[in-house]
Amino acid sequence: MKLTKTDRASIRSVIECQLKAFQNNDAAGAFTLASSEIQQQLGNAQNFIQMVRRYYKALYRPRAVLFEALTTVGGQLTQPVLLLAPNGVPVQALYVMERQNDGSWRINGCYLVPLKERV
Repeated sequence: MKLTKTDRASIRSVIECQLKAFQNNDAAGAFTLASSEIQQQLGNAQNFIQMVRRYYKALYRPRAVLFEALTTVGGQLTQPVLLLAPNGVPVQALYVMERQNDGSWRINGCYLVPLKERV
């Protein structure tokens, strides 16, 4: 997939905006940046934010964030992001990105990988 500078900037912006929404306890704002598939699976913003708080603490309250180069994992466009979790443990978040019909980008999943098991 050929990505423009605008695509790359948009992908980063979507992730940054979702992380900021988590910081601000803005469940609705974070939920709107998830793909329609994720939204359908979870049903509403409150279910989404509860899932993130419970299983994705590194995303919910990272102490540090560092974007790496976009890549493809399993045929899916993926944005790796290094995070320092609230407990000080570094992890890599693999954000699976999905282009929408209007050309915008949304997050279609995120996998946390301990650094010793990096892809």
